[in-house]
Amino acid sequence: MKAARYHGKEDLRIEDVPEPETRPGTVKIRPAWTGICGSDLHLYLEGPFPPAPSETQPHPMSGETLPVVFGHEFSGVVDELGEGVGGLAVGDAVVVEPFMVCGECPPCRDGLYNACVKMGFIGISGRGGGLSEHIVVERRWVHPVGDVPLDQAALIEPLAVAYHGVRLSGAKAGDTVLVGGAGPIGLLTCAVLHAIGARAVVTEVSGARKAKALETGVADVVLDPREVDVAARVLELTDGRGADVAIECSGAQPVLDTLTHALKAGGTLQIVALFSAPPTLDVMTVLLRELTIKGAIGYADDHPAVIRLVQEGKIDLAPFVTGRIAVEDVVEKGYRELIDHKDDHVKIVVSV
Repeated sequence: MKAARYHGKEDLRIEDVPEPETRPGTVKIRPAWTGICGSDLHLYLEGPFPPAPSETQPHPMSGETLPVVFGHEFSGVVDELGEGVGGLAVGDAVVVEPFMVCGECPPCRDGLYNACVKMGFIGISGRGGGLSEHIVVERRWVHPVGDVPLDQAALIEPLAVAYHGVRLSGAKAGDTVLVGGAGPIGLLTCAVLHAIGARAVVTEVSGARKAKALETGVADVVLDPREVDVAARVLELTDGRGADVAIECSGAQPVLDTLTHALKAGGTLQIVALFSAPPTLDVMTVLLRELTIKGAIGYADDHPAVIRLVQEGKIDLAPFVTGRIAVEDVVEKGYRELIDHKDDHVKIVVSV
């Protein structure tokens, strides 16, 4: 079958590879659309780093070295069911929660499988990926999506990241939540906040991203830190209290600082973004205002709730699909487009 395989820095090749075989307890899926994630871009530009394996060091869960099939944000259609698989039928539209976990370490035993000490991602760490004609996945990770359009369903995975962060933050209806950054995860975080009835205030400098936050209706207020003092403006919007919750989605030090200072006493700072270098934190502000700081990685048992929000029309994913391309064009019209014109896009999806 045809697949796009990652060989290393700036080396992605469309190749013929053996088609995977269904095993007991697994599902064979024909991928429909695969989203391009920021982690894909980093791996492409910088070369392999965990959770991707290297040419010599296999991933501990998959046992694979490079090359690996790319694509972890994908939707598809069930083509075949392995022995013992229930709750699905051939032809069902599905998405995959792309984890590989050991099930034995303390986090796994505690239900925090997203913090597994050996954790890997299908489509990064091995075991196939969405940029292929077929993939075989354990039934546990396959979620039916009903009549959700498959190009939009490819965004369920990043939406689950956003939902997980909002859920852990404790944000609720009526809260004012300051979101740092209106990139893909920031916008989807605003969408989740809008769906639960919270007021989403987003800080962003990009004109295109500010416009997208407003035109999609997911942000109630958009603030540009070059034009206003964001923390002061949040105080005005909340009658002097400050934001109930701040969710960091940018991975930028200045944004982290702004969010910390915009929180109310007793507020929560939820960190969702990955930082390329260890950030600093204003510990005295955290101390004197009794702030709570929490982290979030991926998702855990969040996909069913996320899918319901989309199925019930509480979140419309259509505006966030900003490009549709074929796998043969994934580098030039996908990676290069996002690298050179990232502010013009939320999510580009790829078909094989």
